[in-house]
Amino acid sequence: QREFTQKKTFTSWINSVLAKHTPPYVVSDLYTDIQQGHLLLDLLEVLSGQHLPREKGRNTFQCRSNIENALTFLKSRSLKLINIHVADIIEGKPSIVLGLIWTIIFHFHIEELARTLACTYNQSSPACSSATDASSKASRSAKKSAKIKERWKVSATKALLLWAKEQCSLHGSVSVTDFKSSWRSGLAFLAIIQTLRPGLVDLEKAKARSNKENLKEAFRIAELELNIPRLLEPEDVDVVNPDEKSIMTYVAQFLQYSKNLPESEEDMQEKVREAMGWLAAQEKKLAKLLVETENETYCQKYKEMMSFMETFNQEKIPFLPVLSSKRSEDELSEGQQQMREEWDKVISQINEWKAKLDQMLPSPLDRIEAWLQEVERLQAEDLPDLQDPFKAMSVFREIIVIFKGLMDFFDSHLDTLQSFKNEDEKNMPLVLPEKLEEMKRRLFSNIRSTNPSTFLEYHYGLCSAIANEVKLKLNIWDMKYGAKESVESLLENW
Repeated sequence: QREFTQKKTFTSWINSVLAKHTPPYVVSDLYTDIQQGHLLLDLLEVLSGQHLPREKGRNTFQCRSNIENALTFLKSRSLKLINIHVADIIEGKPSIVLGLIWTIIFHFHIEELARTLACTYNQSSPACSSATDASSKASRSAKKSAKIKERWKVSATKALLLWAKEQCSLHGSVSVTDFKSSWRSGLAFLAIIQTLRPGLVDLEKAKARSNKENLKEAFRIAELELNIPRLLEPEDVDVVNPDEKSIMTYVAQFLQYSKNLPESEEDMQEKVREAMGWLAAQEKKLAKLLVETENETYCQKYKEMMSFMETFNQEKIPFLPVLSSKRSEDELSEGQQQMREEWDKVISQINEWKAKLDQMLPSPLDRIEAWLQEVERLQAEDLPDLQDPFKAMSVFREIIVIFKGLMDFFDSHLDTLQSFKNEDEKNMPLVLPEKLEEMKRRLFSNIRSTNPSTFLEYHYGLCSAIANEVKLKLNIWDMKYGAKESVESLLENW
């Protein structure tokens, strides 16, 4: 029963996400449709907003390659994929497929939404660690970082539950203690709807109705009035032990709805003031750190930067909704414009600090870092979309020459990086091991794995430009040009 409910819920959730894909995609059988890998890549592209490499065909090799690309992308976001293997997905094994989809839902749907709640509900969560209290000593070890991520997973679930409790607490006796039996009566769903859109629900009448009637009413109102996709049916919830993951997936959609509700001007101004205060504190902290580490070794400076960035990235989470406002300059208030300028200023100072540290890397790592950045910059650039095919041919030829020239150094840089002796004359590390590992990861994951597809994209652009130029000429030449000699001369010149 649980597997059946999860399959149905997860399929509906995927379809609600893929409705935004171009063209829209509809999953009919999750276990079968996932086997080719295109479904996974489409889903991850919509959720992440990134373009992922893929094989266009559907033979076994191409399916395997697409699934591997999807799993590699998830691992690059530090997601643990325990016992999830390509072969099991190609076979459509239910437990593996459902486990993978739940990992994606939790990370991209539930965690992303709950992050902004963490500071309110869990003062011990990493999102709320104080900038002034944070240790500016050595950065945390990988093991400790893993524990923090695991704790955040717990706090993301807890934050979502506490948010649901808060919505229901406004309506007296409606109690929520978990993502299981608390939702069986349907009252919790109705109470959240009433909080978000007062007047749509009569909770007193609901208390006299059956569980199934309340659930049916809640799902109907949510779909029609709040535009929340119906991921569940009454019979999925009105059971002794409802599926926790399915209910969490559905409840998170109400949180998403609440995030999209327009805020009052007063609330927005208060958030802007808080963000401005935090940004000013970060600027002071950064300036102080630069002075204090001026005479430190490269290794110590890098440790301080990592420590600062870890705290900075966690503390900014509650401010992201206001900092990343998609309003245009004309729509921003004076306070919001100042906040955006201050944010850009802080980010610029951080990037300058990072750039200076990269330049201070001991030789030959400084050259490899500069090379890595140049290749990454080229790969990140959008392909030129030029209307003039002749100009496009010239641009693509130039890009191919530049990229090929850069990739000629790949093997030598790889050998240098792998054989680099990371210690000075006192047997102390010249560079933090984390920095070396980061450079190796970028070399292997970001550059070697995408190198063939990047070349293909460039050559595809070049061939398309040549084809367009040929078509253009053929259209012009589709008429009588006189004697054979004049036509041969025309062709030779072109």
